[in-house]
Amino acid sequence: MRLTGVDLACQRGERAVFAGINFAVESGQALTISGRNGAGKSSLLRMVIGLLPIAGGRLTLEGGDPELSIAEQAHYLGHQDALKGSLSVGENLGFWAGFFGLRSADPHSPLEMVGLAGLASLPAAYLSAGQRRRLSIARLIAVPRPIWLLDEPTSTLDAAAQDRLAELMDAHLAGGGLIVAASHGPIGLSAAQELRLGEAP
Repeated sequence: MRLTGVDLACQRGERAVFAGINFAVESGQALTISGRNGAGKSSLLRMVIGLLPIAGGRLTLEGGDPELSIAEQAHYLGHQDALKGSLSVGENLGFWAGFFGLRSADPHSPLEMVGLAGLASLPAAYLSAGQRRRLSIARLIAVPRPIWLLDEPTSTLDAAAQDRLAELMDAHLAGGGLIVAASHGPIGLSAAQELRLGEAP
């Protein structure tokens, strides 16, 4: 599998966020996107997942399922942790597993992998910011998808949770997945390529 961006451009209203962006990342590889606030890191991820239109250039995926879009083969972890506070931790994960097409998912294993198994019955409204982030990360492993698009994935995580995320990312890459991650600093991907975006004009 190979995800490629050629001469990509992003426009937000009347403002050109970036132009002429090129990258290629293959199965087993990771790409980190860096740059100052406003440079377009989040916008680039949102373009890949289909939440923002591509103003110029082209985005292609080779070697994936030709019947599915890029979005249908990707997980997107954005700034907001999309959780329902009235549902328990386990129910939230079960909802997302069903939404992504896995009707008989057992939430215990993914929750255990992010250190939340003991909180499965707790309403998500009672989770700390770091625990909410870990529950969002559990979605990545509850339903396997080859592409992980991560926007500031270590945000709100303590050191132990960051180490755990690094292990999960390494396992995803070792299994043939690929990762594109936007971040202001290191996130534990030792061999990642880097794409640095300049300041927005």
